[in-house]
Amino acid sequence: MAVRQRAVATLPTLMRALRKESFKPNSMGLTGQRLPSLRRAFSLYDQINLIDNVPEDQLRFQQFTDTGFTVNGVKYEGSLICVGNLLMSWSPKKFSEVNAESLTIFKTLRPIPEILIIGCGKHIQPVKPEIRQFIRSTGMKLEAVDSRNAASTYNILNEEGRIVAAALLPFGVED
Repeated sequence: MAVRQRAVATLPTLMRALRKESFKPNSMGLTGQRLPSLRRAFSLYDQINLIDNVPEDQLRFQQFTDTGFTVNGVKYEGSLICVGNLLMSWSPKKFSEVNAESLTIFKTLRPIPEILIIGCGKHIQPVKPEIRQFIRSTGMKLEAVDSRNAASTYNILNEEGRIVAAALLPFGVED
């Protein structure tokens, strides 16, 4: 929320500066210097690093290692499933062990998350058709990415208040 407020407060100044064709010389005598790209200034990666003030009861991935994750200051070893603000241990040790049976919790969970993000470990892996079909049958969408990006995506979507789930293998896992 604080990031958005800063962006909104800064936007009018940036727009005025962009409308001018040239800028006044700065202390180094440079003229015509352009502002950095707005795309870079407001990128998703920057927002991830700037969101620090999240409620205590909201899960937030802070670090990852080859063997686990740090969530809200607590280190967890092994694979995890997160749904909203609920965190559970997950049995698969490598991506080939991920199957519909390992994801059966999503058949009974209510409300149903809008998306399941699977963190495949170090590298993105192709998801088996049976898993895709199972996830589709629950009413969720599926995204499979490396575990680092899965944790970041979970943080952002959870921060937005969306109902999101993540099934994450540790980053060091290679199948």
